[in-house]
Amino acid sequence: MILESIIIVIYTIAIVLIFMYALAQLNLLYNYLSSKKKRQNCEKFDFTNPEEIPIVTIQLPVYNEMYVMERLLDNIALLEYPKGKLEIQVLDDSTDETIATTKAHIDQLHKTGLDIKHITRVDRSGFKAGALKEGLKVAKGEFIVIFDADFLPQPNWLKRTIPYFKNEKIGVVQTRWGHINRNYSLLTKIQAFALDAHFTLEQVGRNSKGHFINFNGTAGVWRKACILDAGNWEGDTLTEDLDLSYRAQLKNWEFKYLEDVETPAELPVVISAARSQQFRWNKGGAENFRKMLWRVVKSDNISTKTKVHGLLHLLNSTMFLSIFTVAILSIPMLYIKNEYAHLRNYFYVMSFFVMSTIIFFICYWFMYRSIYGSGFKKFFGYIGMFFTFFSIAMGFSLHNSIAVIEGHIGKRSEFVRTPKFNISTIRDSWKGNKYLRKKLSPHVVIEGILMLYFAFGMYSAFVVGDQGGDFGLFPFHLMLFIGFGYVFFKSLSSKV
Repeated sequence: MILESIIIVIYTIAIVLIFMYALAQLNLLYNYLSSKKKRQNCEKFDFTNPEEIPIVTIQLPVYNEMYVMERLLDNIALLEYPKGKLEIQVLDDSTDETIATTKAHIDQLHKTGLDIKHITRVDRSGFKAGALKEGLKVAKGEFIVIFDADFLPQPNWLKRTIPYFKNEKIGVVQTRWGHINRNYSLLTKIQAFALDAHFTLEQVGRNSKGHFINFNGTAGVWRKACILDAGNWEGDTLTEDLDLSYRAQLKNWEFKYLEDVETPAELPVVISAARSQQFRWNKGGAENFRKMLWRVVKSDNISTKTKVHGLLHLLNSTMFLSIFTVAILSIPMLYIKNEYAHLRNYFYVMSFFVMSTIIFFICYWFMYRSIYGSGFKKFFGYIGMFFTFFSIAMGFSLHNSIAVIEGHIGKRSEFVRTPKFNISTIRDSWKGNKYLRKKLSPHVVIEGILMLYFAFGMYSAFVVGDQGGDFGLFPFHLMLFIGFGYVFFKSLSSKV
């Protein structure tokens, strides 16, 4: 009974943590809906008065971006802003032939009157954070705009974001990510669904009540003074954007999130690319929890509620570990339930925590409705999307849990950038992309085993108990079987 007791305790802790996270999401939904009743107003710079227009520096941190570099530079050149007040820094850490082609393209744009510079480094220390810090040393702008290589801002982007800095307390303006290849495949649809939840429910829900949010690494603007006051970019975590965001807000800088300003970007179309991105984000989140925990807890500048939301925000990625724990232990728990009748009341109580799934279902519906619209047809489409998303997200739970554990124990790793493809339609092919990792992740084999493990979980539903089976966990095990199966077979096929 000792082993069973340990399993029950760990399972219970994981279930309760997921439920607490669900309640936080419900609170963010309330904040999100409340924010819709308020009108957004801001003072604006007088763009007809040259003396009042601030100097802006656009930083483009790039690394071996053969497929999207030309598209990026041509798009940035279309931004509407007085040329005398705009500087563009191409922070190029590339190690391949794109160094030469990028320089040639920059030279052409320079001839049009653009103030655009090609900045390279011999030493890539600090990776993206190091490149941003290097460019900041010579940046002319009072405001620093950052775009990753796959982002395509609209021409009026600067005129819709810079005006908010008329408020001297604002340190960052962040915009919502759009997805130029949302419908390319099931994988891109799932990624878009997850990101949309973050960029509607979470960012608005936190920002509208003054809780901490994060600069998302791209498609946003920093006040240069804010970066320097917060201690500048640091490369000791894989999510330098989250790190600097928290240091800045702990210094009382305010962040402004603009849900109505969409900045289109490209989603990874190959599962190996999605894996590397997920690993970096989740490990970086755990690293920042270690780094920021006591700074947030001890801060005298923020309310208790903001501290709670901040800690839950930093623990976002750790939810994958809780989900993976519940998944693995759910099959032993099925047998324990049917072996020990005296635990019946415990399992009745545990069944209450299915509320977590219901809460997520409600919260994400409001996000989905804001993007796709309402109505019965949309709602039924959402039901399918929600359970598909949850299944595949659980299929990533092993991979992401490993990332989280590495982050919490302080294991260092390189910044692995996500390969870009310049793909937007189903006719475009990703095969032949020279930046794709050739090796299969060793996690894939375990994911295949887990697919079979949860097939056994479904089988167990038919054989446990004396009353013809116990099907309470069957839908959960079916979703896990589908999720791990999808990740396993998709990973294998991407190497063919």
